[in-house]
Amino acid sequence: MTSPPDLPTADKDALIAALMARNEALMAEVTRLSALAAEVTRLAARVAELEAKLGLPPKTPGNSSAPPSKGQKPSGSSKPKAKSKPHDGAHWPLHPNPTTKRDVLATACSCCGTDVCGVAQVVCEAYDRVEIPKVEPDVTRVSLFGGVCPCCAKRFKATPPAGLEPGSPFGPNLRAFVIYLRSVQGIPLARLRDVMRDLFGLDISEGALVNILAASATPFKSAVAAIKARLLAGTTIASDETGLRVGKAN
Repeated sequence: MTSPPDLPTADKDALIAALMARNEALMAEVTRLSALAAEVTRLAARVAELEAKLGLPPKTPGNSSAPPSKGQKPSGSSKPKAKSKPHDGAHWPLHPNPTTKRDVLATACSCCGTDVCGVAQVVCEAYDRVEIPKVEPDVTRVSLFGGVCPCCAKRFKATPPAGLEPGSPFGPNLRAFVIYLRSVQGIPLARLRDVMRDLFGLDISEGALVNILAASATPFKSAVAAIKARLLAGTTIASDETGLRVGKAN
């Protein structure tokens, strides 16, 4: 190793100053490279994390703690969509057995107004108009005739026809409909009275509705007993824990 040259004091001071400046520059470069190495390490970890998430489903309010607002669909483009190719629209299918049919023949040409009543015509368009008929009570007035027997001089009266015996004026179909609306659809009595008046034009009191429901208790009990007997006669019984409100008991 050679010894450093003997320099004047002024030159030595300049050389020391230059070396110190060079040292500070090198230290700054080392600091910068250390920061870059740390950033590279952080980015590598982030890349590994993102690659691990590539196979996972996106986070939504349904599968994560993301707020509901994150699940809203982004607004679409305000530009109008291009018109698609026109296609036949959906039509009400024609009923296979219509109640009535109405054939309408043209009487005049829609272009020139010529009378076409005598011209052979074919069906150009067919469609159905569905409507419910007017519903009103079907009231049957039963008059039982009678008189005085010429033989025994006693009074006689005709026998009521089957199904039209005296008593309640309400027939079995009306009774069944009331029971269905009250028991299955759960319509209260006051509203059920309004339903019968508004839909059928039948003014019936809540008391009459109560009597109809009460009169059905005995036949239903017989049906329930028969069903219960058939269930108990089986080898297995399926049970359900779902409760049902009957009267005032669960």
